[in-house]
Amino acid sequence: MARVKGGTTSNKRRKNILAMTKGYRFGRSTKKRMAKEAIFHAGKYAFAHRKDKKNDFKRLWAVQINGGLDAMGSAVSYSKLQGALNKKSIGLNRKMLAEMAQKFPASFARVVTQVS
Repeated sequence: MARVKGGTTSNKRRKNILAMTKGYRFGRSTKKRMAKEAIFHAGKYAFAHRKDKKNDFKRLWAVQINGGLDAMGSAVSYSKLQGALNKKSIGLNRKMLAEMAQKFPASFARVVTQVS
């Protein structure tokens, strides 16, 4: 039986790994072992930061809603508004409220007066 040389497979594997690290600096973009480690770490950071992104937006929306309440001159704070919305079973989430506070202040004011 003839001997099978694995050169093409190895080259393809190495080429794919290095293609994933395109744009990285120093040996991480040219050396297979360093590139594999860089890909591994990048994947971990990407996973963690996808989770962080949700929290970042939640905090941003809270600030925007509170800003809308301040612009209205309302005595109600963000946390009091959220509590009142839950108590009255009004199904507006933070993203909707933040957009209303920015783009449609009249509608936002109606929601706030209805709740408080």
